[in-house]
Amino acid sequence: MAVSGNAHAAPVSLIGWLLVGMRGLAMVILLIGCVPLYYLWHPFTRHNPWPRYFMRAIARIAGLRITVEGQLQRQGTFILANHISWLDIPALAGTAGSAFVAQDGLTAHGWLHWLGSLNDTVFIARHDRKSVARQVSQVREAIRDTGSLAIFPEGTTADGIELLPFKSSLLSAITPVPDGILVQPVLIDYGNEARDIAWTGEETGLDNFIRIAARTRRIAVSIRFLEPLTGHSLTDRKTIAATAREAIDAARSRPAKRPKDQRFAL
Repeated sequence: MAVSGNAHAAPVSLIGWLLVGMRGLAMVILLIGCVPLYYLWHPFTRHNPWPRYFMRAIARIAGLRITVEGQLQRQGTFILANHISWLDIPALAGTAGSAFVAQDGLTAHGWLHWLGSLNDTVFIARHDRKSVARQVSQVREAIRDTGSLAIFPEGTTADGIELLPFKSSLLSAITPVPDGILVQPVLIDYGNEARDIAWTGEETGLDNFIRIAARTRRIAVSIRFLEPLTGHSLTDRKTIAATAREAIDAARSRPAKRPKDQRFAL
C-alpha cells in the first residue's frame, strides 16, 4: 500500500505499518501519562517541565536522533528557525524547552489548539491589526513563562533544500525587541534526509506522519544554535528577518556533526 500525496512516497511495507502502529500507540500512551502530570505541576511552577519531557519523548518515538551544536544563550530568548517538517517542533521544543508562535488557523483544530496551549503556544492573527497589542503581550508573557519562544519565519514548511524568504510580518509581536530579550537564529539540519522527510506539496499531514513513522532508520537531525543578533541587526522586523535568514543560510553550508544511523528506532 502506498502513501499518497508525495512524489517520493514509496509503498509502506508490512514492517513499516507495524512501526506506524507501534509509534502511534506509544505517542498516545505518552500523552495520556503526561497530561495529568502537567496539570499536577501547573499550579506550583511557572516553568512546567512536562511539555519539554513530552516533546523530547515524541522526538525519540518518531525516530529522531538529535545532536546539538552551540547552545541557547540564556532564558528570555526568541528563536527564529527554518522549517522543514512537523518533526521540527518536538526536536526544538525537546532541546530548548521552547514554546511556539503559531498562526491562529490552528485554533480551528480543537485538539491541536489544546495541545499547543499546554506548551504555551501563542496563536497570532496575522491580518488582525486590532489585536497586535494583545499579541505582543502574549508573546512577552510566553517568553517569561517558558524561557524561550520559537517561530518559523518562513511561514510554512520548505522542500528540505530551499530556504524560503522570512516573513517579517510574523515578527511584529517582538519589535521593538523588549529589554532583556535575545533574538537567536537556529538551524534545524536534517542533512541528506531533509528532502525525504520534508512535508510539502499536496501531501496531507496524516500521509506525512505515516511515511515518517514507517521508517526503519533513525532520522539524524542537528539543532544548531547560532550567535544571537545584536546591534543594527535588531533595528526593525525586516532587518531582523533578513539578518536571521542570512545567518541560517550561511550555517547550512557548514557540515554538521552526525551520529551513525541505526536500524529500528524503537
